[in-house]
Amino acid sequence: MTATPPAGQRPISEVARDLDIAPDHLEPYGRDKAKVHLDVLSSGRKPGKLILVSAITPTPAGEGKTTTSIGLAQGLHRIGKRAALALRQPSMGPVFGRKGGATGGGLSKVEPSNKINLQFTGDFHAITAAHNLLAAAIDNRLYFRDLDLDPTRILWKRALDMNDRSLRRIVVGLGGHSQGVPRESGFDITAASEVMAILCLSESLRDLRERLDRILVGYAGDGSPVLAKRLGVTGAMTAILKEAILPNLVQTTESTPAFIHGGPFANIAHGCNSVLATRMALATADYAVTEAGFAFDLGGEKFLDLKCRSAGLNPAVIVLVATIRALKMHGGVPLPDITKTDAAAVERGLVNLAAHLDSAEHFGKPVVVAINQFGTDTAEEVGVVENFCKGRNIPCSPANVFGAGGEGAIDLAEKVVAAASYPETPYKPLYPLDWSAERKIEQIAKVMYGAAGVSFQQMAEQKLRKAEKLGYGQLPICMAKTQDSLSDDPKRRGRPQGFTLHVRDIEIAAGAGFLVALTGEIMRMPGLPLRPAGERIDVDEAGEITGLS
Repeated sequence: MTATPPAGQRPISEVARDLDIAPDHLEPYGRDKAKVHLDVLSSGRKPGKLILVSAITPTPAGEGKTTTSIGLAQGLHRIGKRAALALRQPSMGPVFGRKGGATGGGLSKVEPSNKINLQFTGDFHAITAAHNLLAAAIDNRLYFRDLDLDPTRILWKRALDMNDRSLRRIVVGLGGHSQGVPRESGFDITAASEVMAILCLSESLRDLRERLDRILVGYAGDGSPVLAKRLGVTGAMTAILKEAILPNLVQTTESTPAFIHGGPFANIAHGCNSVLATRMALATADYAVTEAGFAFDLGGEKFLDLKCRSAGLNPAVIVLVATIRALKMHGGVPLPDITKTDAAAVERGLVNLAAHLDSAEHFGKPVVVAINQFGTDTAEEVGVVENFCKGRNIPCSPANVFGAGGEGAIDLAEKVVAAASYPETPYKPLYPLDWSAERKIEQIAKVMYGAAGVSFQQMAEQKLRKAEKLGYGQLPICMAKTQDSLSDDPKRRGRPQGFTLHVRDIEIAAGAGFLVALTGEIMRMPGLPLRPAGERIDVDEAGEITGLS
């Protein structure tokens, strides 16, 4: 399954021309990437069909959802379809932490991959700066005491695009009167910043500004909410984000156009690329392939109940990615043994795929299963998955997207096009907005995770009552949950049954437009592993980056 290096990439202006994007709508960042003006959205072209790619519960074996998304777009191009990708930008936290690069692999990558994995066009830095400007303004107002803001009830932390567990809880303002007001605070990773969510859900610069105004930063002494608008810096925050709101255009190893924009995590945020990038792909291509983070229970549910509900999007097809390796792990095989042939373990692991298929059915959309192939897969093992899907009347396609690129995804592309040809109907949200927040959370827990019930800790109950009192009770729910299990216990693989989901806290993301329910021990600032991926990365004398994959 060895892939050869990609040929030289085309100038980004040529890639843009494939989508009829005029040169005056591009802001090139070198020859291989560009910002695209929002005027492209009003081209008048009939929108394409939206393809949502999600996956089974991730394992250390890897599922290759991004690689499959890229391969599928290339496969659509191979069969003569005009396709474009709409993907998230990787966060540098996981790049230097446990995951490494996240731009696909083999012959199904987005390029320039090293630049995308690192600084790219500076969007993440702009989001971090805008977030921290608001934090600085809060502490400045506390110092001068010209705003009724209770220092013990400030909700807004600072942000950093790096994994650093030491910053989860900190004390600021130490050193005497001239250094500020001492108080407890902390850092979230930039991908979990509400500014990131706002950027990804905004539909215009004006919408961005209005959402920034609505950010709930804390409470006054009488318990009334204090919104970001009162700090006087949301105009400056918007100015920082003026370029960052524009989607980025790059290309795949086969020069298929790809819009890379935004990067919230699906376990602690809503896990989707920007609405604007998705709309841009739909406005310029016949098929727009997008991806929701982690598994369908997290990214898929949030894509449909948060992003689609907010932006009025309607996917034509859901693609669920599985690997033989991951299914073996869900079937009880330890990581060191996953390359050994074990069709029985694949059979046992299908309970996890079944859980996500059952969940997907609630949204009323056709589903295609993609088997992301590895060289160790056997025909017997692949046949187990194919027979299972056949029994459920669900199209299934083995796809060698890593080793063969678009050529290895032709069958998958054909099955997706066939599924997308069904009469399009509106997707079915999992819950109506007029339900109570508790009922919405219980619906997600039972339908998406298979929980028997939900336990709300006292803090979560108090904050839910507070949210309802302030008029936020009808907002949709963004679940913060481990990606490693359908439950809130990361050690429980397969399809856990009879468990209780534990909600320990609630956060109000008023600007983004949702309530965040924190479950289990999920953290909004990840830590580094014992041997982080950053230890493998270096630059040679010619300036070539090594160890970033």
